[in-house]
Amino acid sequence: MTTENGGAARRLRHVWLVAAQATLMILLGFFVTRVADGHWPLTLEDRLPRAFAEHRSPLGNGLSAGLSLMASTEGIVGVTLVCVAALLVLPRAPRWTEAVFLGASVAVQSAVFLLVTIFVERPRPDVPQLDGAPPTSSFPSGHVGASVALYGGLATLVLSRTRGPWRYLTAGVLLLVPPAVGLSRVYRGMHHPSDVAGGLLNGGATLLVMGFVFLYGRDRDRDSASDRTPYGVPRGGAEEVPAQPGRLARADGRPTGRRVVVVRHPHNCPDELATQVRTRLGRHGFTDQRWTSTTVERPGGGLAEECAAGGVDLVVACGGDGTVRACADVVAATGIPLALVPCGTGNLLARNLDLPADPATALEEALGGADFGIDVGRVEGDGLPPTRFAVMTGAGFDAAMVRDASPALKARLGWVAYTLSAARHLRDPRMRLIIRLDGGRRIRRRARMVVIGNVGTLQGGLELLPRARPDSGRLEIVLFDPRGAAGWLAAATHLAARVVRRPAPAPSPGDPVGPDGPDGPDGRDGPDVVAGGSLEYFSATRIEVRFARAQAREVDGDSMSEGALLTAGIEPGALRMRLPRAPGATALPHAPGHSSQTPHTAHH
Repeated sequence: MTTENGGAARRLRHVWLVAAQATLMILLGFFVTRVADGHWPLTLEDRLPRAFAEHRSPLGNGLSAGLSLMASTEGIVGVTLVCVAALLVLPRAPRWTEAVFLGASVAVQSAVFLLVTIFVERPRPDVPQLDGAPPTSSFPSGHVGASVALYGGLATLVLSRTRGPWRYLTAGVLLLVPPAVGLSRVYRGMHHPSDVAGGLLNGGATLLVMGFVFLYGRDRDRDSASDRTPYGVPRGGAEEVPAQPGRLARADGRPTGRRVVVVRHPHNCPDELATQVRTRLGRHGFTDQRWTSTTVERPGGGLAEECAAGGVDLVVACGGDGTVRACADVVAATGIPLALVPCGTGNLLARNLDLPADPATALEEALGGADFGIDVGRVEGDGLPPTRFAVMTGAGFDAAMVRDASPALKARLGWVAYTLSAARHLRDPRMRLIIRLDGGRRIRRRARMVVIGNVGTLQGGLELLPRARPDSGRLEIVLFDPRGAAGWLAAATHLAARVVRRPAPAPSPGDPVGPDGPDGPDGRDGPDVVAGGSLEYFSATRIEVRFARAQAREVDGDSMSEGALLTAGIEPGALRMRLPRAPGATALPHAPGHSSQTPHTAHH
């Protein structure tokens, strides 16, 4: 009871955010109507409504009428009521928080819209209008703001409350509705383009505020209300799954069969997924199951103690790359195989190992496969104790992005939360640094970001480190240093092209290399510099990076302490992985226990 009251009090303290939103929208309206009116570019925006008015057609009239009806007061209220009712009735347990979030988003957006129109008066475009004009200001567009609050809110819930690749398609369709509504309102002569932009801003701001108040606040309340697992075991402690009825058990009460330790991230791996994991492990003979939950202080839970006790046949990591890193740090070089249930934000190791996106399916296929050895990196630095990594480590822009990404948004929006954090650091100053590869000469550079990778593919198949392979016996490094808008565009264009390009042949040991070969794309000797100097690639087995000043650092998506040194090395084949196929290839799997360290060049 105390926790619930405390959560409600915290939400009430955030009401000022709505007042701030309304104030900003009113100031923006004054700017559009009193400061920028009659000046470029607003002098040009009436051309679009006029052009639409001159080229209207029955088809365009019908489509725009339908879109306007979807975003009308009646349409928005009706759809909102249906969705709220569905959230309360259809799930096994009522989704009160989600229902309140959606209803409050629509209501608050409407209230802010009405408040703004009281202070801001703007006439509608001077063209024939296809709808009756309500007695409100043209700025901002109420239809557009309401559609953002409703359909954008639904997209947020789809991304945060469902799983599977179809959720991205569904959310994408929902997010297309507001701009389509805005275009229809301009077509019908009801709004200027700047009115549509104001509506998009008002609706988007409402979603951010309501998401922070309800969704983020709910996580904090839930964490403080319960510090125990669904089985009554304190989080971070080992939890033993009792033998199933009718299953033979030893004298100590533990079930017979192969022994598995499951490391579970309590938020990324919900109860439904945990049940699927238990069932699939049991079907494959892992009837002796030990479960341990991660905590901030113990990212690997009780895995180290379980492995030290001996007799572990398999470790399963149920979480994201941070959980995988913590497990890999314990089991690397022990011979104990690790299987993945990728249910985190990035799941980059699983992506690079070609595992299915569905967590339970990924485990099922891995359990039916064999064991393969993959490399792990080992990184240390000033204030950073030695730790292993399976994906990437780095400093600068990417580390600051990881550090400042909202945990609540990561839980709700996935990797999209990182893009919101990245926007805050686009103008961060460049770093001065010195690189040494395999103990060689010092290389002085400036860069915005340094990434050292054991694997190289990011979300969406984007290859940041095209040469990186999990069994190559080498680490790849990229310096990211776009300068100005042209540099960012060149870098983005180059990286986008890497989604469809195939990797070049494997590099020669010791050579600085990039995506087009040891001599670079234009045949020059030396490091591969591409995208107009925005990207520079190297390869080595040991990499030392010193910075002129302390920088943000990250390891496998986990933010580390700031420092002026990163030293990374490779441990070839040290991590034994249970996989459905060999890493990066369609070759026949090795027998369990055999460690494959030969670089594969096949690419999917």
